[in-house]
Amino acid sequence: METLIEKLKRQSVLTRDEYVSLIRNRTPELAELLYESAREIKRRYYGNDVFIRGLIEFTSFCKNDCYYCGLRCSNRNAERYRLTKEDILLCCRNGYELGFRTFVLQGGEDPYFNADRLVDIIRSIKKEYPDCALTLSVGEKSYEEYKAYFDAGADRYLLRHETADNEHYRMLHPKELSPENRKRCLYDLKRIGYQVGCGFMVGSPWQTEENLADDLLFIKELQPQMVGIGPFIPQHDTPFRDKKAGTLELTLFMLGLLRLTLPTALIPATTALGTIHPLGREKGIQAGANVVMPNLSPVSVRKKYLLYDNKICTGDEAAECKNCLAMRMKSIGCNVVVSRGDCYNFTNDKKEEELT
Repeated sequence: METLIEKLKRQSVLTRDEYVSLIRNRTPELAELLYESAREIKRRYYGNDVFIRGLIEFTSFCKNDCYYCGLRCSNRNAERYRLTKEDILLCCRNGYELGFRTFVLQGGEDPYFNADRLVDIIRSIKKEYPDCALTLSVGEKSYEEYKAYFDAGADRYLLRHETADNEHYRMLHPKELSPENRKRCLYDLKRIGYQVGCGFMVGSPWQTEENLADDLLFIKELQPQMVGIGPFIPQHDTPFRDKKAGTLELTLFMLGLLRLTLPTALIPATTALGTIHPLGREKGIQAGANVVMPNLSPVSVRKKYLLYDNKICTGDEAAECKNCLAMRMKSIGCNVVVSRGDCYNFTNDKKEEELT
């Protein structure tokens, strides 16, 4: 197994069978070797920097009915809200004053926020904060809508593929959603010129080692600039309420494999990791991640944006979130960086010099 880690470190890709073998035969000792390699590769491009993003969860309405998500449209117990344009700009203003230079607009697939409304919001943010990067995470759209957002000033787009296996995808989603369309969206985003992020849940129902290997191979093929993975956590108002949660141990192992597979990627240590373990985000950084995402959303709505149960930081002010994460990262020898923090292999030479 050690030779496979060395091969992955050297070549940045394994065969499907080799990935499966590593995942299936992992041990604590093998995991430590993997994390050491992941940290070495990460330092090569980013040093000890951890990039910080300001997350704005601007709508909890969603037209989709994904079986794992607390925002699914059939959840009658979900508390729905929409931030106004003014609310969103205030979140950005607060974040900017705290030093944030990247904002992430995330929400359910809410028909109210059509292309015209989103374009107006994007233009307003970019006009007021031209030195900031703007990331969108609002689901599956047409090529034309993605292009309109990009032309309005959006820089990045996050869209988790959730699983690269078509059969497994259909186990997690209603028939109205297809894996083919999800992948079409990701390739459309790349063609348009976005910095693209994909990702998947670790430990989702019926997931196999083969599924995880396929996820890594799909990511290698797609070559996104960002990849977000986190443990599956059940939500009590979904059909998966009684399913077993993903584990910290497997999620960390997948983070390590991901760092070696895509050495220059921006990889978050997610809130979900911090939810399943008090030191989950720190452990995620030590396994290969290099991004954290404090919440800039108004405290009054944070408890309403519950994709899964027991989500942390729902009562903290933005400054508390940022300061807490900065201290946590410092405790493991990392420096929080509030710049745009573009992906190493996506930027021009000047920006690359700043990152090295």
